[in-house]
Amino acid sequence: MDVVLLSRWQFALTIGFHYIFPALTIGLAWLLVILEWFGWRRNDDEYVRGAKFFAKLFAVSFAVGVASGIVMEFQFGTNWAEYSKFVGDIFGAPLAAEGVFAFFLESSFLGLYLFGRNRVSKGVHWFSSLMVAFGATLSAFWIIVANSWQQTPAGYVIRNGRAELTDFWAAVFNDSTLIRYFHTVDSCLIAGSFFMIAVSAYLLLRNKHVGVASKTMKVSVIVGFISSVLAVVPTGHAHAQQVARTQPAKFAAIEGLYTSQSNAPLVLFALPVDDPPDLIATLEIPSMLSWMAFGDPDAHIQGIDEFPEDEIPPLWLTFVSFHNMVVLGMYFIGITALALFLMIRKQLFENRLILNVLMWSVPLPIFAVEFGWVTAEVGRQPWIVYGLLKTADGHSKNVQAGDVLFSIILFSLIYLIMGILWFYLTYHKATKGPEPAGEEVKV
Repeated sequence: MDVVLLSRWQFALTIGFHYIFPALTIGLAWLLVILEWFGWRRNDDEYVRGAKFFAKLFAVSFAVGVASGIVMEFQFGTNWAEYSKFVGDIFGAPLAAEGVFAFFLESSFLGLYLFGRNRVSKGVHWFSSLMVAFGATLSAFWIIVANSWQQTPAGYVIRNGRAELTDFWAAVFNDSTLIRYFHTVDSCLIAGSFFMIAVSAYLLLRNKHVGVASKTMKVSVIVGFISSVLAVVPTGHAHAQQVARTQPAKFAAIEGLYTSQSNAPLVLFALPVDDPPDLIATLEIPSMLSWMAFGDPDAHIQGIDEFPEDEIPPLWLTFVSFHNMVVLGMYFIGITALALFLMIRKQLFENRLILNVLMWSVPLPIFAVEFGWVTAEVGRQPWIVYGLLKTADGHSKNVQAGDVLFSIILFSLIYLIMGILWFYLTYHKATKGPEPAGEEVKV
């Protein structure tokens, strides 16, 4: 058994599971800010009840997210000791900032938000919801800083075999931080919106709490449509351009460009094969990739053939993950645009077909963010820090394969239990619906 491969699988398992919950809670947090604002400023009981209802669902996902996220930082020391030694001076500051400032801020105001209703003024209560959303989004920033530095290192010097920080702001605002951050937060808004859309659709289909469900549906469809468009233009497009400039091997892998060429085509659909690397049954637009990447249809783009064999990322998985993410992104725009159109025409809430489609679309944004994560991390291989440290050189030398395999089995069982518990609580609370008008919410 290969200890490096097992360590990578363990990291993928734990982070892939954990990533579900920040994606949901960051998006839901900002939707709650909107619902609470309308409830407060319009003195609208249905918005208030909608906010109370989704706050309970938010709390369940937040709790599981915290529990599942603890494992991530421990893995750096247990399975990736050489990597931790190499990046410790760089990662210490952003990870400390995430814990001390962002998570502390979010957790502190979460208690006030969940339990302070009717105990503080409406303005203070709304402010607490804003701080929860801001804290969650700030937490994501520091995590993205650390991960982006692995993609496009900056503000460092290599000394005694370690990366040492020389310019904090250059490291924080490296070439990929901001665009990756905006794209990631936007994807969280999509996930949160589709979650709220799905629950609202369920209530409408069963003619339960129609007044509340109609208003939460309106807010989430509008936010879902806007964020879906922004995920493609400008954030997705700008992120792809950044990858083309700074990580050309990854860009060639995600776009299926196996030979260097000018007038590079944009592949809309293809079936990739690995040995030798090739695309079959392709559907493509000539010169479009060169134009989208560099603003020039004649631009030359490096293909996989220009890189050493030991620096080429896994081609099949990178290509498929990226294109699945793109297909889902197009779907999100289309279905939310249709829902918005029907809503404007006052036909959405009675259209059972579209409501069912919206309800069953709830897991798709989670699939999309997971595909995006796979694209980013697998596309960076074989580097754990791009151009500086290879993944094979970053693992813990004293950890045995059997130990890692045992921990994978153990984590799988724990996460299975957590996942079932989360699904049960979420389903139970979601199908029960909001508290009846005039009743106190039970958190």
